Amino acid sequence: MLRKVDLPPLWLLGCLCLAWVQKSLLPLGLGFGPVWADLLGGLLVGGGVLLLLLALLDLRRARTTFMPHQEPERLVTSGVFRLSRNPIYLGDVMILAGFLLFWDAVPSLVLLPIYVWLLEKRFIEPEEARLRRKFVAEFHKYETQTRRWL
Repeated sequence: MLRKVDLPPLWLLGCLCLAWVQKSLLPLGLGFGPVWADLLGGLLVGGGVLLLLLALLDLRRARTTFMPHQEPERLVTSGVFRLSRNPIYLGDVMILAGFLLFWDAVPSLVLLPIYVWLLEKRFIEPEEARLRRKFVAEFHKYETQTRRWL
C-alpha cells in the first residue's frame, strides 16, 4: 500500500503546497518582476511538463513501465533519455523551480535541493540498481554515456 502512494508527483505536490503556503503567509520574495518571475517561471513549468510528457511517450513506445517501484521490461535510451537518464524527475524539478519563481517564493527555494535529494534516495538509486541488475552491460554503457540529470 505504501508503494502505491510513494510517488514522485505526490512529493512534488507536497513541495508545491509548502511553497504556496509560504508565499501566501510569509511573502518574502525579491520582487523579480514579470520578466523573471512570470516568463522564466512559465518557461520552466512548460519545459518541465513537455520533458515529462516526452519521456512518458518514449516509455510507452517501448512498452515498459513508468512506475518507479516496478520492474522495467526494457531499458529506454532513445528520445529524451539520450539527454538525461531521468528526464521525468528532471521535469518535476523544473516544474517546482518554475512555480517557486512564478510565486516569488524565495524562502521555499530550499525545497529544490531537498526534493532533488529525495528523488535521488527514494527513487533514482533503487531504480538504477534494478536496471543495473537486469540490463548489466547495456546499462553500464548507458550510464557512462548519459548523465543522471543533464
